[in-house]
Amino acid sequence: MRVVIAEDNALLREGLVLLLTSAGHDVVAVAGSGPEVVPALLQHRPDVAVLDVRMPPGFRDEGLRAALEARERLPGLPVLVLSQYVEETYAGELLGDGTSGIGYLLKDRVGRIDEFLDALERVAAGGTALDPEVVAELLTRRKNSPLDSLTPREREVLSLMAEGHDNATIARTLVVTERAVHKHIGNVFLKLGLPPSDSGHRRVLAVLAYLAHTPQA
Repeated sequence: MRVVIAEDNALLREGLVLLLTSAGHDVVAVAGSGPEVVPALLQHRPDVAVLDVRMPPGFRDEGLRAALEARERLPGLPVLVLSQYVEETYAGELLGDGTSGIGYLLKDRVGRIDEFLDALERVAAGGTALDPEVVAELLTRRKNSPLDSLTPREREVLSLMAEGHDNATIARTLVVTERAVHKHIGNVFLKLGLPPSDSGHRRVLAVLAYLAHTPQA
């Protein structure tokens, strides 16, 4: 898998390069500032991009802006964004276009190597990988919405769906049958007003887009 990394912290950047190359991936380019990101992506057209949210020169949202621009110019480009903190606005912007191949992880997750590599591969394959802490923030901050009607089990299922897990993994995690998971997912879609026949990555992205745009109280 060909990867472009955009991260201004030299230590973390080199750590990511070492981690990915050791896992058998090809890091085709690295960028240390916002203006370098889009040209690198356009030149190399990687299988997936790993981008920091805040980069020089302003250390605000240069990495995110580069990710959004790159996805406009390279439709479908898988992007895994890394952030130091849960920044709901950034997650919402990234998820707002409703397309596939999106990930948003906290940097602490990189240290959990298996989880990070699994998330990267899911994103590269067109799936989603949303950090559990980000999911929790999105769920708990929403008030006076259809989310309030979900049962505790349905919220657990929705959280795991949002993280990008398939039905089999959700069933193993919750120690229930896949049939039970399928039923819970149907209830979630019914309560959120989403098409019950939706399946695969599209259904997960629909839920994420819904969460990202549900007004806060």
